[in-house]
Order: sequence, then structure tokens, then C-alpha cells
Amino acid sequence: MAALLWFRRDLRLSDHPALASASGAAGHEGVLACFVLDPRLEASSGRRRLQFLGDSLRQLRDDLDGRLLVTRGKPEKEIPRIANEISASSVHISQDFAPFGQRRDERLRAELDSVPLVATGSPYLVSPGRVAKKDGSPYQVFTPFFRSWRDAGWRAPARSGIDSARWIDPSQLRVRQCKIPDPGLALHVVAGEAAALKQWKSFVDHGLKRYGEDRNRPDLNGTSAMSAHLKFGTIHPRTMVADLDLRGAGAQTYLRELAFRDFYADVLHNWPASAWQNWNGSFDAIQTDTGAEAKRRFESWKAGETGFPLVDAGMRQLRETGFMHNRVRMIVASFLVKDLHLPWQWGAKWFLDQLVDGDMASNQHGWQWCAGCGTDAAPYFRVFNPTTQAEKFDPSGDYIRRWIPELSDTDDIDLRKGERPQGYPAPIVDHGAERAEALRRYQSLS
Repeated sequence: MAALLWFRRDLRLSDHPALASASGAAGHEGVLACFVLDPRLEASSGRRRLQFLGDSLRQLRDDLDGRLLVTRGKPEKEIPRIANEISASSVHISQDFAPFGQRRDERLRAELDSVPLVATGSPYLVSPGRVAKKDGSPYQVFTPFFRSWRDAGWRAPARSGIDSARWIDPSQLRVRQCKIPDPGLALHVVAGEAAALKQWKSFVDHGLKRYGEDRNRPDLNGTSAMSAHLKFGTIHPRTMVADLDLRGAGAQTYLRELAFRDFYADVLHNWPASAWQNWNGSFDAIQTDTGAEAKRRFESWKAGETGFPLVDAGMRQLRETGFMHNRVRMIVASFLVKDLHLPWQWGAKWFLDQLVDGDMASNQHGWQWCAGCGTDAAPYFRVFNPTTQAEKFDPSGDYIRRWIPELSDTDDIDLRKGERPQGYPAPIVDHGAERAEALRRYQSLS
């Protein structure tokens, strides 16, 4: 008997429960490793995410000494065809809890018929649905979720690796392989399992201790830079937590961030419509701008040409690298929905198009937090002031100068004096007036 291991958001060999399950189920014929490029997901992925995916697949193929089958098509059709080719007794996956993935896997189970689709593990420390209130209903607020999440706990890293299985060589099969995506983009982060483990070790050794103090400073190298690796599963969060000394404040803060990742995945699992609709339906009546002037302002926001230095720095960083510091993500999101009065969905879609680490659950619900319409949302009266935020989190202006060359020589980096270097635009809105307008619109809901 043979087993088929279908890689998805788990592009690694170590700490891979589905690999351990597949190798345990396989007989003397071994395990075939495969990845299916789904045209539907390709079409909805930004070019940078496709680049990171492609780079990770090439690295995984190298780690497997070439024994990775990559095909293109709908998995509901491709996986049964591949399973039939090797007479697979079972197909093994890491469980997907996102709405699209669950629908796809349900259709696949029906297509596989008598061949079981075995889901082992997930991309999360605590899988969606495991943490619930005493009455069985899902949590809507993070803090009580976090307490139950910690109590639920997680297993130790799974024992798996290149030597876990006898790998089937796909070149011997009658299955046509396809080229791995390569849009030709240079990324700010190196893909693949080895790069993920190296980056994580560097952060633990050099950045974790000060993480609680530095993580909100975009001018410092204070974050772990692990978000893309977590998105594509080139490392499992269990592997990361195993390295944390939870007696330290930095480790505790980092663990809380991993819990937020699990929380948003749980929210999307329990409220799948919240991917593009307000989680809090009472905000459906909020007045937003969508006309020609709104679209012009949206283009200025996307280009980093709003005239607000911190907002523009973040948007230019995103455009040029596919990454944006998390504190700045909150600031530019607040600006879009509360200064420009645009639908949060516009910003969320742009982020998913540009971000290397774009994740449906975290992205959509982070945006709804800023817009006030999500779980645990920011109160409607919290409107980030881009100027005071810059003074607090980029006090020397190093972040702004890095991404806005027009301001590289000015001492008045926050432009408090009103004098603007040639080539840098005037503010497209008056923050004070738009804050008042945002409050008026939110108050009209009550």
C-alpha cells in the first residue's frame, strides 16, 4: 500500500503531524508528496504571495531530493486522480478550517469515495473549534478566549523529517507535473523551512527579550519577521513555542500574539461570512463614501500620497516590499476607514493583493478591529492621529525618512510647521474635521 501526502499550508518536513500519519499508514510502497496549484487560489493571491509560495515549494522539492509532485487543477479532481495512480490506501492532510478550504475538502471526500481523507494537525497551536465557552458557543472577546486557549494547551512538536518515510519518486508516474510559480519578484524574506528555522533562532537569541518594548516601533528591528512563514507553514507555531521561556515578559507577549492568530482563525471558522461582511451587523448601516472622489482618495492612500508622513511611509513600504509593520497597519487602516470614510473591504482587498503574509482570518479581522465592526473591536471613538502616532512610535523619524525620500533632509519630520518639501503632497484631508465626521457617522448608528 502507498499513502498520498497533500501539502497545503504546511510546506515543511519537521513537526508535521500529517507526514507522521502518512508514514504510519504507508506500506512498503511508501509516501508520495504532492502539491496542487489551485487556479482559484492562484487568481486570488497577490504576486508576492505566489512568489513566496513558489520559493517555498522549490525549497521543499530540494529538501525531498526532487521527490515532490506539483500539478495544477482543482484538488477535488487532481487528488483522486493521483491517489488512483499510486493505488493509495489513504490521503493525508493538515486540516483546513477556512471557509473555502472546508468546502473544497468536503467535495474531495465525496470524490475519493472509499479512500479516506485523513486530517491530522492544523496550522495552529489550538485548532479552531477546540476552545469554546461552557455552553459550547464560540468566544467573541479575546481575553476570555486567551485564558481558555492557554488552559486547552497544545502537544509537543511532532517527530517527523526527511527520514520519516520512504518517498515515491513522481518521475516514475504517469502524472504530468507543472512548473512551480515564479513571478520573478525579489522578496524581503527568504522562503523555505531552513530559512524559517534560522530566522526564528535569530529572533529568540537577539530580539525576544525586548519584544514587549520594541514590537510597536517601526523604526526598530523589533518584530520576529515570522508572519509569512506561519502563513505558509514553513514552520509550525508548536516548534516556536517549544523555544520560548514563558517566564520572560517578551515570551509572554509573543505567545499572546500567537493566541490572537488562533483567535481570528476561530472567529472566521465560526462566522465564515465575516471574511467580507461586518461581523457586527449593526455596522451595516454605517455611511461610507464610494463615489469618484472616494476612489481618488483611495488611489492616493494606495500610492502613499496622502500628505500624512507615517501613513505614506507604511503604504510605500507595503508597495515596495509586500510587508508593513503591524502598528503601522493599524494606523493606515484607521486612516482609510475614519479619515477617508471608505469601506474597510477596500483596504483589506488591497492588503491581500500586496502582502507576502496575507492571511484571510488575520487580515480581515484586523481590519474590522480598526473599523469597529469586528469582535473585540476598537471603540468607534478611537481614531488614530497619524501625527501623534508618529511622534510616539517613530520618535526620530527614521522609519518615515527610510520610505519617504522627499522628507529625508527635513528636521520637521512630522511637518508640524506646515512647511512641505518640494514634491511631497499637501494633506488630502483635515484630520480634525474628518475625525469629527467619523464620530458623527458612528454615533448615528445608536
